[in-house]
Amino acid sequence: MTTTATRPATRPTKKDDGTRQPRVISFSQKLSKWDLKFSPYLYISPFFIMFAIVGLFPIGYTAVISFMDWDLVRNSGEFIGIDQYVWILTQPHFWTALRNTFSIFLLSSVPQLILAIFIAAVLDRNIRARTFWRMSVLLPFVVAPVAVGLIFTAIFADNFGLVNTWLNGIGIDGIPWHKDPLASHVAIATMVNYRWTGYNTLILLAAMQAVNRDFYEAATVDGAGPVRQFFSITLPSLKPTLIFVIITSTIGGLQIFDEPRVFDQFGRGGAGQQWLTIALYLYDIGWGQWNFGRAAAMAWILFVIILLIGLINLFITRTLVRDEGLHRELTKRQARALGKAAKKNVKEEASR
Repeated sequence: MTTTATRPATRPTKKDDGTRQPRVISFSQKLSKWDLKFSPYLYISPFFIMFAIVGLFPIGYTAVISFMDWDLVRNSGEFIGIDQYVWILTQPHFWTALRNTFSIFLLSSVPQLILAIFIAAVLDRNIRARTFWRMSVLLPFVVAPVAVGLIFTAIFADNFGLVNTWLNGIGIDGIPWHKDPLASHVAIATMVNYRWTGYNTLILLAAMQAVNRDFYEAATVDGAGPVRQFFSITLPSLKPTLIFVIITSTIGGLQIFDEPRVFDQFGRGGAGQQWLTIALYLYDIGWGQWNFGRAAAMAWILFVIILLIGLINLFITRTLVRDEGLHRELTKRQARALGKAAKKNVKEEASR
């Protein structure tokens, strides 16, 4: 019979006076401790370094230029205070561009969000060829904006466009897509929806698939239909994702540039500024008029507008989509469902 000797645990040695000798930590142990403490920050540091270089620095530099009469050739400017902001706010074209931007933003973001939620809910169900349909909704996002502009310019052409040809075929007069402001906004919003609906759909679909399926089973046992389950379980569970999608849609919608730029061959927002947006007006001031001080002031005005609209959207989303009572409600439903199932089993056993 063999016996295994246990290795005695190392204990700190004592000095002659009875006090314990301090434990010596080796360099490898210190290195391991530093690695656990600082390595996560090193892993994420490249993103923040790049963001500081290409994000924060241009924002601060633009803020400085906005208070100057900037000369791009000499790369210097004269401080003139808020004169650039006053000039921007007193221009009729600015208010026209602001009105057009909000009109296109509402016509694109609201239908886009509703359609993305609907498509994501359909793709979340057990349908055939789910992978194919999920890949298909992302294809428009891959198409280049210039290509999308060329396609939809042909579709919404005033004389020989596809839509007006269909309307003329059923006896309806064609729509002046490039002359009427509202019609041009609808056409540009359609281009935006075509590109970004699939992208938002996949984000919402990923959030829907993360919802615990036990909730739906408990709701089904409780007698809730698909519509009730969607509004009571799915929609409250999507609150963080909806906030993200709404904020990103707001930022992209208020910065819209590519679609109105390629809507006609001139890229100036129409002969009467029918679809002139703030980003398009900013581009014209900076690279058309070569006044980068005013362009910088316009950029900061747009930044403040996006910030305010984003905060409003965040408040509205938090108010309309509540999830405080979700887990409590689902727990009660599960308890009721389990109670009903237990009573049913008891009755079946008694009948036997």
